Amino acid sequence: MSLGRLVAAAVAVSLVGPVLEPSPAPADTTAVVPCPYAAPPTIPPTPASPERDPAAPVVGGPQLATKGLAVPPGAAAPPATSAMSWVVADLDTGEVLGACSPHLRRRPASVQKLLLAATALPALDPNLVVEATESDVNVPRDSSLVGLIAGGRYPVSALWYGLLLESGNDAAAALARVAGGDGGEAATVAAMNAEAHRLGADDTHAVTPSGYDAPDQFTSAYDLALIAREDLDRQAFVQYDSALTFQWPAAPPKDPKGFQIQNENKLLTGYPGAIGGKTGFTDEARHTYVGAAKRGDRRLVVTVMGAEIVPARAWKQGATLLDWGFAQPAGASVGHLVTVEEAAKLHAPPPSPAPGTPAPAAAGGTAGAAPPAPGRTLSFTVVALAVLVLLCAAGAVVMVRRARRIRV
Repeated sequence: MSLGRLVAAAVAVSLVGPVLEPSPAPADTTAVVPCPYAAPPTIPPTPASPERDPAAPVVGGPQLATKGLAVPPGAAAPPATSAMSWVVADLDTGEVLGACSPHLRRRPASVQKLLLAATALPALDPNLVVEATESDVNVPRDSSLVGLIAGGRYPVSALWYGLLLESGNDAAAALARVAGGDGGEAATVAAMNAEAHRLGADDTHAVTPSGYDAPDQFTSAYDLALIAREDLDRQAFVQYDSALTFQWPAAPPKDPKGFQIQNENKLLTGYPGAIGGKTGFTDEARHTYVGAAKRGDRRLVVTVMGAEIVPARAWKQGATLLDWGFAQPAGASVGHLVTVEEAAKLHAPPPSPAPGTPAPAAAGGTAGAAPPAPGRTLSFTVVALAVLVLLCAAGAVVMVRRARRIRV
């Protein structure tokens, strides 16, 4: 055999790789179970939902990473809805009883007002009288309004009723302006984002205090459950949010008598044990809804995003999910609503290495790398020996041929 052939054979052996068969890569067992879905009519396209970082921890537990359905083992199938995502959770234990794409990020519409309440309600004196400004009433024409009049004087408590019953974007503007102090509305929006972070609502980014559509403004069904739990644990919020009607104060001379406003959350009159919630709709968000009810000693919340009015209005779809949730046994869950303490741990930076501890390897480096599997180590050792033997044989052949030429 020629030297060239021997070397080629040695190289070929080395390129074959491990002699022993490598361990197979772990199979992907995260099959997505589709959510029960009631197909809606054709609707205008909505903004694409940002993809979550796969390396980031899944707030609430790994089962909530799904883009489909998550229900406890043995649970009955939840009712079909037209919602793109939803969550049913226990407000007191924090157990998530079931979910559909819980971390899907979508436009919030007016359920964002729940985050405004969670942020500003503790900071504002309900008896403080606010004079409405032109900026408060200068909201987009397609906004929902309670009817503030520039120059009118309104107690903060009245503004909360206007925000939660009538979903007034003008009330949202006034509350955000006053709560923000010298920083105005922008400071309140920044505080809303800080409050979402504190609660562990990491899918949420507010741009407007009212939830009016804006680029890069998102939340998720899971985050809405966290925010609603914070609100519903405050008696003042429940008082505002559960009122069926409210007499809006007069603002003479333009409005000398005032008028009555009604609560848009029909769960309060259409579902036994209802304790609060919030409706929402924009072209980009479609129908969003948060509702809560109590049955016995159990309080559940349902959050619905991206729904149409098929097979029913959003609050009714929420009611069917509440019925399903109340039918689940205590302790059944697919995850949990994180506490503020758990959220703080999730957000904490990794601990600094102790002095003298080797730094982690940079990308492509070897420091800190996992040791190769035993089978692979043996395989490469065998290959190296084979290559060495072949090279020695090649050298021997060359020496023999040279010796023969010298003798001749």
